[in-house]
Amino acid sequence: MKPPPGSSPLTHAFTGDGPDAVLIHGLAGSGRWWARNIDAFSSRFRVCTVDLAGFGGSRRIRRFQLGEAINVLEEWLDHVGIERSVVVGHSMGGLIAAGLAARSPQRVDRLVLVDAAFLSFEPGVAKQAIRLLREFVASSPDLIRLVARDGFRADPVSLSRATLDLLRLDWRKILPQISAPTLIVWGEEDTVTPLTIGRQIVAEISGARLVIIPGAGHVPMWDQPEQFNADVIAFLS
Repeated sequence: MKPPPGSSPLTHAFTGDGPDAVLIHGLAGSGRWWARNIDAFSSRFRVCTVDLAGFGGSRRIRRFQLGEAINVLEEWLDHVGIERSVVVGHSMGGLIAAGLAARSPQRVDRLVLVDAAFLSFEPGVAKQAIRLLREFVASSPDLIRLVARDGFRADPVSLSRATLDLLRLDWRKILPQISAPTLIVWGEEDTVTPLTIGRQIVAEISGARLVIIPGAGHVPMWDQPEQFNADVIAFLS
């Protein structure tokens, strides 16, 4: 499932003017997960929301493979002409953003990892599945609707493959290789990727600092957008 010649390798949207800021969604998500942040960020940046392969608007462009996700992202960055940018990644998108920063530091000006899915810090497939279910049930109705819509329109093969890859692959070794200034943002009430994971990530990246969002779960940019936007913009300013 490769894109035809000349087409973009991933669906995306630009908003605003200024230095580039690329926002990468998590598992079964899309660029719509950043809807409560785009206006705030676009006052200072040219914000680009991208749909990963197999998800959102990119669901039929190609199928998702976590091991190839960085390659596909770099191919897309080349296609849209982004040489260097702020990179913000949520959950699985945080894992991919961290991988990009470690492998291609020249591309990442500053890095923001939001409840990044380094699940190898907390192994246990059954435990992770229970946490995901509990988080979903406790979410706000509008977030539940968004999760359901994006999950339904995701390519089922990509969704199942990405889920298995997240549970079995260990990317912890890339963290010490990250040299970009890094902010770790974590929802205080996240039960999918507990705060203990965020603290371990901070300990592995030189100079990284942690911001905890009170009252937020696994999707703090949706749960507490005003606090999230203020903290991230303060770091990027």
